[in-house]
Amino acid sequence: MKSNVNEDVCYVQPRTLEQRLAIANDFTKRYNYPVPFGVDDMSNVVNDLYAAWPERLYIVDESGRIAYRGGMGPFKYNPKEVRDWLAAKYGEVKHPEAKPAEQKAEPAKSSK
Repeated sequence: MKSNVNEDVCYVQPRTLEQRLAIANDFTKRYNYPVPFGVDDMSNVVNDLYAAWPERLYIVDESGRIAYRGGMGPFKYNPKEVRDWLAAKYGEVKHPEAKPAEQKAEPAKSSK
C-alpha cells in the first residue's frame, strides 16, 4: 500500500509469507528482541482465531494452547496482569545487560 510508505514505516505491505518473515527477522535483529514469536500466514488465520481487536494480550503455552486471555482494550487491557501471571509461572524476570538475539521468526501455528 502506498499509504504505508512514509517516515514512520520502513516497509511496504508484505504480499508473501517470506516478506513477512524478512520483516520480523529484521525487527528481532534491529531491536535485539529476545522473545520468540510467531508470524501469521497470509490468510491471517491466527489473527482471526485470537480476535485481538482492538487490543488484547494472550499467553500461549508450550503446547500451543491459550493459557491466559486478557480483557479487551482499552479499558481491560492490563500488561501488569500478564507480567504477574508470567512471574507466578516462571519467576520474576531479571533484566541482565542486553545481548544480541540470534533467532529467526517462524510462521505462527494455529490450534483450531
